[in-house]
Amino acid sequence: MNFRPPFDWNRLRAFLVTAEEGSLSAAARILKLTQPTLGRQVAALEAELGVILFERVGRSLSLTRSGLELLEHARAMGEAANRVSLAASGRVEAVEGEVSIAASDVTAAWLLPPMLARLRAAAPGISVNVVASNSLSDLLRREADIAIRHVEPQDGNLIVRRMPDMLARIYASRDLIARQGGHPRDAAALSAWPFIGFERSERFRLALNTEGLSLTQGSFPIVSENGVVAWHYVRAGLGVGVMVEAVARQAPEVECVLPDMPPFVVPVFLVTHRELHTSRRIRIVFDLITGLLAGD
Repeated sequence: MNFRPPFDWNRLRAFLVTAEEGSLSAAARILKLTQPTLGRQVAALEAELGVILFERVGRSLSLTRSGLELLEHARAMGEAANRVSLAASGRVEAVEGEVSIAASDVTAAWLLPPMLARLRAAAPGISVNVVASNSLSDLLRREADIAIRHVEPQDGNLIVRRMPDMLARIYASRDLIARQGGHPRDAAALSAWPFIGFERSERFRLALNTEGLSLTQGSFPIVSENGVVAWHYVRAGLGVGVMVEAVARQAPEVECVLPDMPPFVVPVFLVTHRELHTSRRIRIVFDLITGLLAGD
C-alpha cells in the first residue's frame, strides 16, 4: 500500500472502529454517526489508499489482507490519540460493547457464573450474550465471538488455546444410593443401576463400557440431549450420570459412586476468530476466561 500523508484521521478512525466492531452498524453507534456516513468514510479511505479493506460475510464485515496490514498501524495511531485525549481530560478509558460467548449448556449454567461475575467487576461496560448450546457454534459466521469447546477446532482462521483438562466421574444421588442398598462394589454391580443418558449417541454408552461397565440401551430409561436437564434428573435420584467434578461439587445431594475408577478426561479449548482477537473488548474477555479456566 502507498500510504501518503496527509490523510483524514476521521476516515482512519472509521476504519479502525469498524474493524474492531465487525460491522458498520455497531461502529456507527459507537462513533455516533449514521451508518451511511460511516460507510462513506470507509469507502473514501479505500479510494484514497487504492485497496479494498473489507469483504462482506453475511451481515458482518471481514478484513482483507490489506485491511489486516492497515489495522496494526491504525490501532497504534488510535491508541496514541486516546492517550492524548485522556491526558487532556484526566478520564479513564471505558471498554464497552457486547461480547457473545458460546458454551455447552452445563458450562453456561454452572461454570460461567463466577467468570461473568469477575468480568462484570473488571469491565462493567461490557455486556455478554451467552449462547448456551451443545452444538459447535460457527465463529467464522459470527454466531459467537468466543467459544468454550471440548473438541479441538481444525480451522486455521481460529485462535485456539488449550486449557487445563476437566475431570468427570460417575455420580448418583444419596437417595438413589440408599434405594440401591448402598454404594456398588464395582463397575459390574453398577451396571445394573439405571443411568441417565446425556445423548442418544452410542459413544456415551461405549465410553462407559470401556471402563468396565456392561451397559446396554436398556440401561438408559431416561435420555436428554440437554445436559442441564439430564444432570437435574441425576440429582433428583432418577438415575446415575457422568459430570465434571467442578459441577458435581456444587451439588451436595450427589456422591461419586466409583471413587476408585480413573476419571474421564474432558479436554477444554478456548476459541476465537483470528480477526476478532484484534478487538480490545474481546481480548479482555478472552484473557479473563483464560485465566479463570487456568485456575488463576
